[in-house]
Amino acid sequence: MTGTDHAVLMLRLAAPLQSWGGPSRYNLRETRPQPTKSGVLGLLAAAEGRDREASVTDLVGLQLGVRVDQPGTLLRDYHTVSDYRGLPLLSAKTNAKGEQTRTAPPKYTGVTRRFYLQDAVFVAALRGPRTLLQSLEEAVRNPVFPLSLGRRSCPPTGPVSLGLRADTQLEDVLKAVPWQAGSHRRRQAQGATVSLEATVEDPAGDQFTVDVPDTYDLKTGTRFGRRTVRHLWVTVPTGRTQPDHPAAVGTAAQPDHDPFALLGW
Repeated sequence: MTGTDHAVLMLRLAAPLQSWGGPSRYNLRETRPQPTKSGVLGLLAAAEGRDREASVTDLVGLQLGVRVDQPGTLLRDYHTVSDYRGLPLLSAKTNAKGEQTRTAPPKYTGVTRRFYLQDAVFVAALRGPRTLLQSLEEAVRNPVFPLSLGRRSCPPTGPVSLGLRADTQLEDVLKAVPWQAGSHRRRQAQGATVSLEATVEDPAGDQFTVDVPDTYDLKTGTRFGRRTVRHLWVTVPTGRTQPDHPAAVGTAAQPDHDPFALLGW
């Protein structure tokens, strides 16, 4: 159902690098192929200037939809960590006081595996109370803390907000927003429309994803809850009007090349 007290906030999530790790931790930091709810809500919380200990209950209630306008490619980063004071790294062991002990024999440098999406573009739609989304839209345009796409090292390219839309189903609004892929990708389009992968939060969905945060407090750590989603394809215009394979001007269309004709098949 839709109503005048609700609206949809549209976001463009584009950057040279993005990383949506979800619950991955420690020496292996993976990324999911699409933005997570935890990551998107974290961006909104940063825009509003919320402390990590602040409640995110109102944000968790927002319904999320994501459209993949440009999937990007996976990048593995060779990353090392060390203590800036020159101390040995912490180990997985604790002492009688519950404090982490230093590695023995001392280890001063550790290697972590971190994965990113490079050259990716997504459209995120958040549906919820109009008053809350109006406040969030203003915060995204004038953020208190720097915005990032999954990690602090991944600032967005260009404006993030695509504005507010009248309340409607996530699937419908994801069909209405123009294609946001980069100009190099749009030049490769061969037709008047393009089919894009999308994921929408839907109580009647057929799959679960575990990416709903309970807090961003570093002291307690984040526990992730699950939500029900539905995967689909949406068709949007590319902005091109010419046919997929136009014939050269002044020449007749040539038949398809048949390599097996040379073999007499």
